[in-house]
Amino acid sequence: MTTPLDLQRIIEIDRFALPASFLFPDCDLEALRPHAAVLDPHHVDFAAGTILLGVQSMVLCHGGLNILIDTCVGGCKERPARPEWHQIAPRIYLDQLAAAGLRAEDIDIVLCTHLHADHVGWNTRLENGRWVPTFPNARYLISGIELDHWLTQEGIAPGKHNHGAFADSVQPVLEAGLVERVEDGADLGHGMTLLGLPGHSPGQVGLELQRQGAPDICFCGDGFHSLAQAYQPDWHSRFCADGARSSLTRRGLLDRSARDGLVIVPSHIRRDIGFTFDGAGPRLLQTL
Repeated sequence: MTTPLDLQRIIEIDRFALPASFLFPDCDLEALRPHAAVLDPHHVDFAAGTILLGVQSMVLCHGGLNILIDTCVGGCKERPARPEWHQIAPRIYLDQLAAAGLRAEDIDIVLCTHLHADHVGWNTRLENGRWVPTFPNARYLISGIELDHWLTQEGIAPGKHNHGAFADSVQPVLEAGLVERVEDGADLGHGMTLLGLPGHSPGQVGLELQRQGAPDICFCGDGFHSLAQAYQPDWHSRFCADGARSSLTRRGLLDRSARDGLVIVPSHIRRDIGFTFDGAGPRLLQTL
């Protein structure tokens, strides 16, 4: 019998609703109606025409390491274009981390699957008017492709893209020397490797965990924005850098799940931890 993973969710925003036509510009929500029993009320609100997301991190304690996968929006961040993200209270996230039995100092690895504003915010916290690394003892793992892309964008228009997240949530950890550039296939030990998942962003990576006697797991960031994409993998989000490539990435994960039982753990799925795919639809999982 496989021992359950020591995996906990740190929730910043439990119900983040976006109009389906905004998040998925090419979608027809009625195509999901046959799957309403699975999707409604936690993933799709058909009456309101919205997709329901969670903004959250995963903490994986494995191989003697405390690994934080993505760091949400962040406290006290200026995000006026997205009211739900703007000036979030500074203690909500760290209090949840403490409730999970961990201090910021206990995190060994912060994996940034990609560098969008809702995945890097708690990389830093505000201290005496300065943004400083929240997790001072951690290695912050960032894809080299992803990092180079946003460094280029920052050079063109400093602070003018991605809600200003690079300046307040990435640059300070770079300056502190805590960033480790990584690539597809990087071996973290203990059965953990990084998997390139391009499309949503140029250099998105996921964390793949091999388990003895149980299916592998892929923490896939925004490889799937919503459970709806398990039924409609060609629906790419408005925020995807390369929609066609993101669809290929999704289909690859679904194929592996149908063939080998791969467990897919997206960043924004609500209520359940992840899902497997049997070729027709997802099977939701509350524990791994």
